[in-house]
Amino acid sequence: MLNLMKLELRKFKIMGYIRSAAIATLIIFGFMMLISYSPKMYGINVFENYSRVFSMIDVFARGTFIIFAAVLLGRFVIDEFNHKTITVLFMYPIKRHKIIAAKLMVVIAFTFLCTVASMIILSTLYFVINSFAHFVSGELTLTLLLQHAAKLGFHALAASFMALIPLYFGMRKYSVPTTIVSSVIIVLLTCSDSGGFNLNDIIIVPILLAAIGLAVGYMAIRKIDQIDIR
Repeated sequence: MLNLMKLELRKFKIMGYIRSAAIATLIIFGFMMLISYSPKMYGINVFENYSRVFSMIDVFARGTFIIFAAVLLGRFVIDEFNHKTITVLFMYPIKRHKIIAAKLMVVIAFTFLCTVASMIILSTLYFVINSFAHFVSGELTLTLLLQHAAKLGFHALAASFMALIPLYFGMRKYSVPTTIVSSVIIVLLTCSDSGGFNLNDIIIVPILLAAIGLAVGYMAIRKIDQIDIR
């Protein structure tokens, strides 16, 4: 399985996606600087404490990479069926479900690692800039940092499985746009922030959506032998 995943990474030139993920992270940071600095000019604090900062980083990173995962699903899986290149893969002496499983595992791992890396980078950069600009007046304590690290890690893990849900809609007609649109809807539902609260803060919601995503991935793997690819 690990070898299949490595082949997928080489086949789709994963470094290009890593660069895109890095650029997306920098854009998120630029936007956070904008919404921190602009209101500050008028004496308004958008981020009254570090809890609010971490919450915003969580929302931006998860939302970005759930949509990013939909793009990967479209490229790694759906486009293969659209262009019939999947038939070549199925000629190899490897079971079909193992090939699809490897693709999905790459998407899950990539989404999780990019989300976590983005959260770490954004948190570090914001802390460094805030030490000079003083956007946030509250103190960042070790207890607060550990609490939010655990929370953000859990949310990143849940998001990596949740990101498989659009595969269900995309595979119905092998539509990449449908896959991406459904991921945007998921992001709007789970990442819409209202006064520091979003639906993902209700712990059962990310668990349930992650379970649904895992079920979608499992069904795609188990039913792949029944799909007519001619």
